[in-house]
Amino acid sequence: MDQQNYPEDLPDKPGIYLMRDSEDKVLYVGKAKSLKIRVRSYFKDELDSPKTTAMMKQFHSLEYIVTDTEKEALILESNLIKKYLPRYNIRLKDDKRYPYIKITKETYPRILITRRMTNDGSYYYGPFTDVYALRRMLKFLKSLFKIRECKNMNGPCLNYQINLCVAPCNNKISIKDYQQLVDKANLFFQGKYDDIIGIQIKMMTEAAANHEFEKAAVLRDQIDSIKAILERQKMEFNRQLEQDVIACSLNEDFATVVVFSVRDGKITGKNDFLMSFVQRTSPDKVLSAFLKQYYTGPRQVPSELILQYHVEDEELIVDWLKEKSDDDVTIKVPEEGMEYRLIRMVVKNADIIRNHQKEVKGALLDLKTYLGIPKIPRRIEAFDISNISGKNAVASMVVFEDGSPKKNNYRRYKIETTGPDDYAMMKEVLMRRYKKLVHDEEETQEDPNLKVLDSRRPDLIVVDGGKGQLNVALTVLKLLNLTNIPVIGLAKEFEHIFIPDVSTPIILPPDSKALHLLQRIRDEAHRFAINYHKKLRSKEVKDSLLDHINGVGPKRKILLLKHFGSLQKIKESNIDEISQVKSINQNLALKIYEYIHKS
Repeated sequence: MDQQNYPEDLPDKPGIYLMRDSEDKVLYVGKAKSLKIRVRSYFKDELDSPKTTAMMKQFHSLEYIVTDTEKEALILESNLIKKYLPRYNIRLKDDKRYPYIKITKETYPRILITRRMTNDGSYYYGPFTDVYALRRMLKFLKSLFKIRECKNMNGPCLNYQINLCVAPCNNKISIKDYQQLVDKANLFFQGKYDDIIGIQIKMMTEAAANHEFEKAAVLRDQIDSIKAILERQKMEFNRQLEQDVIACSLNEDFATVVVFSVRDGKITGKNDFLMSFVQRTSPDKVLSAFLKQYYTGPRQVPSELILQYHVEDEELIVDWLKEKSDDDVTIKVPEEGMEYRLIRMVVKNADIIRNHQKEVKGALLDLKTYLGIPKIPRRIEAFDISNISGKNAVASMVVFEDGSPKKNNYRRYKIETTGPDDYAMMKEVLMRRYKKLVHDEEETQEDPNLKVLDSRRPDLIVVDGGKGQLNVALTVLKLLNLTNIPVIGLAKEFEHIFIPDVSTPIILPPDSKALHLLQRIRDEAHRFAINYHKKLRSKEVKDSLLDHINGVGPKRKILLLKHFGSLQKIKESNIDEISQVKSINQNLALKIYEYIHKS
């Protein structure tokens, strides 16, 4: 390895090169068949693209690594792009946010949802873009195959008692029989439903022949559940191959890449991704960059990749994927037949998603213009308070990035401020959120490798309310020295937008996409806060001293809590006040009064 300011005397060998700026940040990672020839091309009088011109204006130094083969350079390039996230590389955007299914490598494996893939011998499936659908599927699989959830195996636990686990912790099943259950789960994620059904039918027949009718009935129910899944599968193809069908759609700023997973002739999943920094880049180069980043790590590689275009470095990519899969891998670009119709379907999906993203970008750009803020508000954090006369007060924070909800960043707060003071409550939640932000930023400055979920600053803060709530937010940000973060108040009644230092509100046109986006964000914050408030109220109703008083059933308990608002208010009331509640007579009021004061 060598580092130098100018590209003289570079070796005529394959390798990778890193372009760095004056602060030593990596601007670009590239691969070369000949480092000498490739790097020299950056120092011509006329460069081939505006992006390269902009990069070379920031260029300060070069670092390179020589490899034995061009294929090794390709692998290293992909790894370093993921590591450094260089400003000028086409790159898969936020790949780490997507969840995967992980089947652990343990004596009694578990099935987990994870956002991190490691080379630990586990099986990984994904990525999945809908974590809620993924959780539902995982719940179904655990109920189907009775695979354990517990980490420490201290059971048997409740799951065993309600027939959701076979209790390997209590030797209720052998290692061999448990592994058979895990193997079936693996087949499920590979889309090999017919194989699972075949195994289940054989086991059911054997169980029935051995007069194990209860076991046979369980297997029968499992077969019916899997067949129900198959009935919902809309598309089947004649070829029984493992395929990933991949296509992209580009605009001037980003590309949308869509992947259909086909296993045993059935579509088993669809995922979409954004590729950033694609300005004036051809679709084949975008797909090439996607493949190199998408298949890096312990990801399952199918036997066929059906692509929209032939790609740059295609032979190298095929050789690399063969090594990863220990099997033959081919790339096809169909021009007719079923696979061509399938690739057109994927292209159509990519176009729809790209057009949606373009609309969202337009809304964000309009929002920037209307609000007069310095940059497009790609990350927006919105806050809402929910309470009834100050009781069970809660707050929510929802996060939208590029116009879409980022639910793993949502936060909810149980308000500690007493009394129905909306301003004080808003101040409390904003102080808690942004005090933590400041703390996390300080930690990441001390340790740049530390990844803190809440350490990213928003481009815009939205508080539910008018001028008063806006002023509260401005006060908090000033106290925390965060005055460079734009903040607005959005009042519900007339959809007025209040901004700092302007007495009159901004009124956006009713058909404005920027307004519709703000309304969507505000409504999501309100929904999230209301759900948490209902959850706390429900918990209070369920867990109450009133449950232990003879004569106070569920209906009277609800009437009491509705009348007084909380158990504490009941405690503060006298017997006459308690007897004013519907269906509570004087004798029962006395009994309630004595019990709650004794407790």
